[in-house]
Amino acid sequence: MKIVKFEELEKLLRDLKSKGKKIVLCHGCFDLMHPGHIKYFQASSKMGDILVVTITPDIYIDKGPDRPVFNQYLRAGSIAALECVDYVAINKWPTAEETLRLLKPDIYVKGQEFRNLEDETGKLQKEYKIIQEIGSQMKFTNEIVFSSTDLLKKHFNPQNT
Repeated sequence: MKIVKFEELEKLLRDLKSKGKKIVLCHGCFDLMHPGHIKYFQASSKMGDILVVTITPDIYIDKGPDRPVFNQYLRAGSIAALECVDYVAINKWPTAEETLRLLKPDIYVKGQEFRNLEDETGKLQKEYKIIQEIGSQMKFTNEIVFSSTDLLKKHFNPQNT
């Protein structure tokens, strides 16, 4: 099963790392699956042996009213359907900070739009600090970038119809 409980994921990854597997982690909301997400996951999977994706739980999504559009179980299922993804778990916290501390991935991947480590929420900067603390690497993909928020506003906003 690709979708696992967070506690199971911790144990599973410890075992895989002990066998020499390089663990790659992606984390985010992933509310509206689009080509940018798919390309991001495909590129990330090539950076190691096991690609793990953790998603922000519904209660912590701060993207505006009526978000997330798709609940955490639908989002997890959509990501798990991708061949390049090995495991998906629903995060327990509002950010990836504790997730990084517990899972200790070899590589934490973000999209190219974060390459300058600039994020108005400050979350990315905090994650980067933790990556340094735990001895992991942060890498960036160079794939096409879309914004789920912008796509939803432009194409799914009832005011636009």
